Amino acid sequence: MMRIKILLLILFLTPISISSQQIILNNNEIDKINKMRWFEEAKLGIFIHWGIYSVNGISESWSFFNGYISHSDYMKQLDGFNAKKYNPKEWSSLIEESGAKYTVITTKHHDGFALWDSKYGNLNSFESSKSKKDLLTPFVKEIRNKGLKLGLYYSLPDWSYKDYTNHTNKIKRYRIKENPNRWQSFLNYRDNQLNELKNRYKPDLWWFDGDWEHNATNWKSRELKTELQKDFPNVIFNSRLNQFGDYETPEIGIPVYRPSSKYWELCMTINDSWGYQHNDNNYKTPMQIIDLFIDTISKGGNLLLNISPKSDGRIPEKQKLILKELGKWNKKHSSAIYSTKKGIPYDHFYGPSTLSKDNETLFLFVRDIPKDNQIVLKGISNKINRAYIVGNGTVLNQQLLCKVYWNKYPGITYIEIPKKTLDPYYTVIAVVLDGPLELFNKNTGAVEVN
Repeated sequence: MMRIKILLLILFLTPISISSQQIILNNNEIDKINKMRWFEEAKLGIFIHWGIYSVNGISESWSFFNGYISHSDYMKQLDGFNAKKYNPKEWSSLIEESGAKYTVITTKHHDGFALWDSKYGNLNSFESSKSKKDLLTPFVKEIRNKGLKLGLYYSLPDWSYKDYTNHTNKIKRYRIKENPNRWQSFLNYRDNQLNELKNRYKPDLWWFDGDWEHNATNWKSRELKTELQKDFPNVIFNSRLNQFGDYETPEIGIPVYRPSSKYWELCMTINDSWGYQHNDNNYKTPMQIIDLFIDTISKGGNLLLNISPKSDGRIPEKQKLILKELGKWNKKHSSAIYSTKKGIPYDHFYGPSTLSKDNETLFLFVRDIPKDNQIVLKGISNKINRAYIVGNGTVLNQQLLCKVYWNKYPGITYIEIPKKTLDPYYTVIAVVLDGPLELFNKNTGAVEVN
């Protein structure tokens, strides 16, 4: 009898245990969704690479690491980094004007030079450079005043710090297992700097870099993430903290296929360089930037577009022009950009698209208009209530072909776009449906009933 009671008790308790575990997992997922909401809706961020490398206009950190210049000559740039024309208010206004909802700034690149007056180490803008200023704090203040989200870039490697293997790629790294005290000394330095940034600036996002140099165990990535989440449980992490990030971070080249992660962000240069290089005039045109931006958001991602201020703090005029043009287009088409979802497959519309949050409005991005001024939409089971041009409201004529009352096939919709309504970059068509989008993607066959 006792054995039966115990068995019944086990049977009674087991489902509760499984159910509780499932609830915990669901709650974790809900927390992640809530945490990532602003990021998912933001669509555009501005990346800023600013450091002493802008003095000579050479590759940031990598120039000495790869032996193109000696470490000592690289550090001579400290004397030219004056930031005398630095205007953080102007920076924040430009970021806002571009249509970006967040920014990420390099607080410290692999060269170890920090943009704030850190108490840890002495290689920073306040102590070491000609500027003799904490450059990060006024920038953060202006970003917060604009209501923008703040991301802080921080390099895990520090090729100038005494307790890290430094200077060049030809120097053999010391073995951490043989030098645990030295490595721990470096980690203490890193953690002190990061806690300083966390407590002073309270970032919304941590953008790490350089995790490839060591594994998660050596970096103590899990412990680091836990520490940075203390008091800030909703802070977001990019993917470069080994496997402990919240979203994928492809770089430079837009993915042909959508990344597998639910959340992702393409970081991309505005020309061919991350930091300011006076000889790099290979700028992407506003049209090309908009091209890449639309391609990214249609796949459900964000674009983190980089700008590169000069050593005196000025943003190059060409870069400002590009951001302003991007901003004009974004402002005109904001309803098709922010708070939208990834679009429909190219099988249904031969071009990029996005979908409204309620799934009831489809936005079609048209770069080149066909000769007959018509675009084609296929496999939409919904009734289309109306189609109009985003930005001016022009209602468009539509024609439904190959649709008969006696079968379920949705037919093909032609939408006519008058040439006089075209946008110089991309024209955006809003297609308002009679309910949540239903795509028809079954194979069609011979008519069986007539």
